[in-house]
Amino acid sequence: MATKGCSCIRFYRGFSTRVGNILNPRNGSFVRQPRRYLKTQDGKRVDFGFLFDIDGVIVRGKQVLPQARDAMRLLVSEQRKFKVPVLFVTNAGNTLRQGKAEALSNWLDLEVTADQVVMSHSPLRMFKQFHNKHVLVSGQGKIEEIAAGLGFTNITTIDTLRQCFPHLDMVDHNRRKPGPCAFEEYFPKIEAVILFGEPVRWETNLQLIIDVLMTDGKPFTALQETPYPHIPVLGCNMDLLWMSEACMPRFGHGCFLHSLESLYQKISGRELKYTALVGKPSELTYHHADYLLNQQALDLNMDGIKTIYCIGDNPESDIYGANLYNKYLQKRVHRVKKPIQQIIGSQAIELDDSDSEFESDIPAELSGMYADMCKSILVCTGIYCSSRDYVTYGRPRTSNHNHRDFVLDPVLTQPRYVTQNVFEAVKLVFEKERVAGWAS
Repeated sequence: MATKGCSCIRFYRGFSTRVGNILNPRNGSFVRQPRRYLKTQDGKRVDFGFLFDIDGVIVRGKQVLPQARDAMRLLVSEQRKFKVPVLFVTNAGNTLRQGKAEALSNWLDLEVTADQVVMSHSPLRMFKQFHNKHVLVSGQGKIEEIAAGLGFTNITTIDTLRQCFPHLDMVDHNRRKPGPCAFEEYFPKIEAVILFGEPVRWETNLQLIIDVLMTDGKPFTALQETPYPHIPVLGCNMDLLWMSEACMPRFGHGCFLHSLESLYQKISGRELKYTALVGKPSELTYHHADYLLNQQALDLNMDGIKTIYCIGDNPESDIYGANLYNKYLQKRVHRVKKPIQQIIGSQAIELDDSDSEFESDIPAELSGMYADMCKSILVCTGIYCSSRDYVTYGRPRTSNHNHRDFVLDPVLTQPRYVTQNVFEAVKLVFEKERVAGWAS
């Protein structure tokens, strides 16, 4: 009977969106409707939301951290639906949002939708001026499908490029096998380069990307003078290191970017310039996440988000980005939405941030809505660990894992709070926000 009752509640969960009773048609009795949102101890609805990093906070590699499921149980109803706005914001860039959502659902034993996942490349939906250009994409996994899902329509992968120009990739002697026929002269000019994440064969990607930059997108012609400025480069995920199952952090896409920048400058004598850098700690990622949290708040009959709690393991990515966005929020004098400017070096590019997926107009009820503040929480289950000195926070020896184009501000690497794990972080938020009906 208990099973039938639960099934009935799930079937009728859309009947009422508020706390109360619903009718069980099998026996005419009323069944308690689980609360769809959290309340404070004085009976008010909560007005906060969460941004969770994934690697080093929820999982290490594919191993779920012990406290992750316990943390999520505090946030979901009996039907495993979130009772508070939650986003999972990762700097991973070599997978689709749907794939990451399915993995999270399996890891955490609850329902995570693609709309609750922000990948490092998600803000590229805003760069519509590049969507119809011929772009070269670098990374691994389904990067061509990822690019198409973001709106890009004319895509070439590194593998396709090396097949079209078989003489360019010469490091691996076993792959020095030219194709039977090359169509180099008919290959259309590459107009932009997109760096989604760390590739498998770094030497191939480094060589071919530099070839494209130094030939103005036409690697079949060696120019007398190196073109500068070079064609646009859009980079995703600046993390120098990330935490997997290994006892020490692993190379991230930031290491690949550092190698590309150094090689380009060494060879060309000029500095590689980015048209955009997205993913944490870029403000673009947090603008996008702020908007999505407010959408979830409306779906939960909340009046909006006042405080965003960002939980991460990397002081120079998760914490830096959260504090940087909080600095922006504190500077907002007027609660009116303005065009976002992505600042890279001396360039300022206005972007169209007019919707949640950057494809449709802002709903009137969300126009101009922003959080009041963004608070950072550092956990000790990933990159940051009190027994290592790899990161800036809390160390006498200053390190700088930030990307070259982000000025190191040690103040921004200081978290608002530090907890041992994600479960303790959620408990801390509940205590600070005086959430009712939970056991500490």
